Amino acid sequence: MAIKPGMGRKSSSKNPPFLSHEFVIQNHADIVSCFAMVFVAGLMLQATHSVASIFIALHHNVTGADPSHENPQGEPFFYTPGWKDGCAVFFYTLICIIMHAILQEYVLDKISKKLHLSKFKLSRFNESGQLVVFYAMSFLWGFDVIVREQYIGNLTKMWEGFPDHPMMFLHKLFFIIQLAYYLHMLPELYFQKVKKDEQKPKIQHALGGFFLIGAAYFLGFQRIALVLLTLHYFCEFVAHAFQLVDILDKEEKFVRLRLVHNVLFILTRFATMVLAFLTLFYGISNVSQMKRTYMLATVFGMQGYLIFDFISNVLKSKRESSTTAQAEQRPLKSSGGKSEKTKKERKKESDLPEADQNAVQSSPAPAVGKASKKVKAK
Repeated sequence: MAIKPGMGRKSSSKNPPFLSHEFVIQNHADIVSCFAMVFVAGLMLQATHSVASIFIALHHNVTGADPSHENPQGEPFFYTPGWKDGCAVFFYTLICIIMHAILQEYVLDKISKKLHLSKFKLSRFNESGQLVVFYAMSFLWGFDVIVREQYIGNLTKMWEGFPDHPMMFLHKLFFIIQLAYYLHMLPELYFQKVKKDEQKPKIQHALGGFFLIGAAYFLGFQRIALVLLTLHYFCEFVAHAFQLVDILDKEEKFVRLRLVHNVLFILTRFATMVLAFLTLFYGISNVSQMKRTYMLATVFGMQGYLIFDFISNVLKSKRESSTTAQAEQRPLKSSGGKSEKTKKERKKESDLPEADQNAVQSSPAPAVGKASKKVKAK
């Protein structure tokens, strides 16, 4: 499949200088694709096959069979974490950058052009559009692994044989893709030209997810981490899906859907803390008390941060809505022939593209005063 030049960014009529910042940004998907193809082509050559396979294939197989062939006993392959996983994370980070650009170019950009969103809503639409696909895929993938390993109805399987419980192929690949996705968020800040004042929360999100998932993966907590991530991703999928609905809902017909997410968020946080406490303090007994306390404190601290951020956003939205309601109740002021705009008018104006907003704001007010003076003169 041929990739269009400038994938993920809008093409410009002027050709930027070769290897300039603008050139790299416009053609970053093509550049990364060529770089990834070097590893794929390395698999075809006998001299480089062993090196290229470190980046593409999964390693640290503990089933005793050759991972490049089918298991002769018909049993699935099982893996453990290891240093070669870092090479796999690097390669799949390149794949995540390419998939990010494909989704942006062929889906989100085409939809946003038809919607004519403002700059602020366009940024939110692109961010939620990317994350809703990632969260949906991760939730379905994690739920499939949970069903395959029969965690539902048998919670003891989450800590049986800890820490020497190997992972099946899909379980290990799930964590490799998770680490690669969070790592790819960092170069995307440059490729998407994210403003400096908007970079801090995105960097915190990327580094926080990468280090938390990496710690759980390499310390042997893959099973409980899989279950908790699956719960978290379902909640986040619903949140960003509702955010997309809110962006497209110009008449505010689906405002009450936020209540569904609020209830789901609270239930998810509660279930996460209960499962973490049961697993770390009652299920796992062959680990030192300090290590279990550290991991449990990390999980509870993360849930506390999410709850605090959730409450802050709810209170902020309530303050904004109350301020808007008070402004609408004030009597209309006719100073200079101008009157206060209603909430619906302000929302419609904010939904316009930036150029149209400037045109509305700069348009002259109707000359009511002049017309009244002419009537009095007559």
